[in-house]
Amino acid sequence: MVSTADQLAITAADLMVTRLGETTVASPMTRLLRDRASSVHYVHESDRVLLDDTVEMAVARNLPAAQLPSFEPGGPRERLYFEPGTTRAAIVTCGGLCPGLNNVIRGLVLELLQNYGVVDVVGFRNGYRGLVSADPPMMLTPAVVHDIHNRGGTILGTSRGDQDAHAMVATLMRLDISVLFVVGGDGTLRGAQKIVEAAAARGYELSVIGVPKTIDNDIPYLDHSFGFQTAFARAAESIRAAHIEASSTTHGVGLVKLMGRHSGFIACYAALANHDVDFVLVPEVPFELDGRDGFLHHLRRRVVSQGHAVVVVAEGAGQHLLPPDGSRDPSGNTRLADIGQLMRDRIVGCFADAHSELSLRYVDPGYAIRSVPANAYDAVFCIRLAQAAVHAAMAGRTAMVVGRWHGRFVHLPIALATASRNQVDPDGDLWMSVLEATGQPPRFGRPVVQLPELVTVK
Repeated sequence: MVSTADQLAITAADLMVTRLGETTVASPMTRLLRDRASSVHYVHESDRVLLDDTVEMAVARNLPAAQLPSFEPGGPRERLYFEPGTTRAAIVTCGGLCPGLNNVIRGLVLELLQNYGVVDVVGFRNGYRGLVSADPPMMLTPAVVHDIHNRGGTILGTSRGDQDAHAMVATLMRLDISVLFVVGGDGTLRGAQKIVEAAAARGYELSVIGVPKTIDNDIPYLDHSFGFQTAFARAAESIRAAHIEASSTTHGVGLVKLMGRHSGFIACYAALANHDVDFVLVPEVPFELDGRDGFLHHLRRRVVSQGHAVVVVAEGAGQHLLPPDGSRDPSGNTRLADIGQLMRDRIVGCFADAHSELSLRYVDPGYAIRSVPANAYDAVFCIRLAQAAVHAAMAGRTAMVVGRWHGRFVHLPIALATASRNQVDPDGDLWMSVLEATGQPPRFGRPVVQLPELVTVK
């Protein structure tokens, strides 16, 4: 997670976004910008959005207000860098599936063609592979994208793994692409940074704008990523089913494994959405299974006192309890051991050793959640992200991502977006809410203050 010290170490220079040059082209969006000034609901392009949101952190910097670290605001500009009538744009989607990918594609295409009037928009197929393939890209028109937001997945296809940045730039140059929109997670964004550097080395003017895609919500300095709300809402449905199963049998335990390699946001939010969960295990809070203060002891107590229990575990939780695999996936991520299988086996063994009855239901809805269409909230968020990305690109910004920080749309340098990971803070208010809702101890496997067992009806 981003600590207070890490955030205080960020300077105004760290938040500056790269520009290709001066903006001299009149924008077709000027008609919407007449006499607008910064307000509670709008930030003028000449204004900035502060990084810090507490008085204590701002004061700790000992700087004048105008020198505090701040983001460039998102939104349309009065002057552009690219002439729309000679600009060709491209889109690529990379990494795992996430609700809202098609919404972002559709939003980009409609904004580029209908509001800016660019020459055309193409989509590279199957992630970065499409930028080194001999196959032609897909032409994206309003007719092609008119109903894709009603479907999950991505019409462009996706893949994981790096490709040669100079080869990708050569393809972009051959196709006369001036603007590239990259939709993906931290690995994808690092690849986008390499494309920026390769284009600069060739003297090729290219705007590369990232739209962060991570179902785990782990991009720092952004309120949340698109698809996250849809994901935890669908995860909550799986928890509800597990609760019904567990509460309908004697000594029932519902075990639900959710996405979250390094960040347990989906597990936390899905659990809070139901208020039917008794234990939440996330990567950020290490736990032990055995001993009087271990998880299994607390689980048995809860089942005995309540008659059933529901456990939610993020896929990256408890990796220290399993032998490391050591291998990596095509994105370069270390392959996770299966914590769900371990938890299932150890829970069964624990109850067997105690000669206690157990009815265990194990649910792993991971890929089903990734592939669903975006819900209404995420659909709105996706189109607004897409609009912000197009505004930034046409104004000549590059090597940046769009997102929302404290409710404001902002521009964030790729280098900062990939320098750390957003995680659940064990000392933060989200984890406190989880502890309040579940009644579980702050830690498993270390001495804790023993409180009376709360018997709640769930």
